Amino acid sequence: MIADRGRQVLQIEAEAILALIPRLDARFDRAVAILRDCRGRVVLTGMGKSGSVAQKIASTMASTGTPAFFLHPAEGGHGDLGMLVRGDVVIAISNSGETGELVGLLPAIKRLGLALIALVGDPASTLARQSDVAIDVGVEKEACPLALAPTASTTAALAMG
Repeated sequence: MIADRGRQVLQIEAEAILALIPRLDARFDRAVAILRDCRGRVVLTGMGKSGSVAQKIASTMASTGTPAFFLHPAEGGHGDLGMLVRGDVVIAISNSGETGELVGLLPAIKRLGLALIALVGDPASTLARQSDVAIDVGVEKEACPLALAPTASTTAALAMG
């Protein structure tokens, strides 16, 4: 029955969110402190579905009074890095933490002295290692039966954001 599969998908995604609860630790506190002390804007970035999550979080932040916008990593490598200014905080979202376009932004972020918060599925990744704070949003499994579409991982990243 299709409804059974629907319940299964919702269960997997709910479990992904519940698994985040024990991860709210000192790293989370540090990320919140960085955002609280931000003197510029909050810049969210991510590729693919992580980029869609980043756009939603940026939109929500802007709606609640936090100056925030989305920077597409590929465009960042083609001139849009000029939108970043001292005092900004960058939140980078990536399941692998190894996405080329995103990792390519890291030297510029560091050169500007910007704080970098990562919401990442692999805490040992390049993105996690080079960030000021890395929050593990990795999931046990995706809800997509073909393992093609990020489902639980995007839900977890959105919930943490």
